[in-house]
Amino acid sequence: MTDHVILLHGLWMRGFALLMLHRRLMEAGFRVHRFDYMSVAATQEQTIGRLHARMREAAPEGGAVHLVGHSLGGLLALRACLDDRGLPEGRIVCLGSPLKGSAAARAFANLGGRGGGALLGHNRALLEDGFDQWTGAREVGVIAGRSPFGLGHVLGQFDGEHDGSVAVDETRLPGIADHCVVEANHTGLLFSVETGRLIAGFLRQGHFGRVPADREQA
Repeated sequence: MTDHVILLHGLWMRGFALLMLHRRLMEAGFRVHRFDYMSVAATQEQTIGRLHARMREAAPEGGAVHLVGHSLGGLLALRACLDDRGLPEGRIVCLGSPLKGSAAARAFANLGGRGGGALLGHNRALLEDGFDQWTGAREVGVIAGRSPFGLGHVLGQFDGEHDGSVAVDETRLPGIADHCVVEANHTGLLFSVETGRLIAGFLRQGHFGRVPADREQA
């Protein structure tokens, strides 16, 4: 039975941004779906309710349904699966997701009075604060980038390596199964050949396997 993968885009993006990653995972043998949602206007309850329904629809007769989320999409994937009773089995991969909270999001929220915070929408608290640890049942793998090019570099005060929007340290979270770092910026994670290969490996095995010096354990 072929595993399903649902892709979740990040803040201010739409599903078409995931097209290249969609193709790579299809070529790797998965049945791939893109989940489009309103990252600012929709409440978390609305988004997660739709995501749960999509997961159940993808495999009505059983089988794995994995989630792959970029940036905010990874945070929402974790939030959706904190309690995954009644959902199909599967793993989660987060791409450049600030799982411990985003310094760039906190800085952006303080721009222009309330204007910055309004542009983060209903996911502001999730972006700013993230999680303390992962306590869900699903295995979670995280891929971070360390090419420091992006708007977030102007807004955030990063310590150590970062992808231009999210610091590598912000992507580490106690309780996840594996973590690795690749040479890509925040958006480039969606187009990297190496990222696609790593995702496919984790979804099948629950770990990223042997990768050259870029790999770092969480």
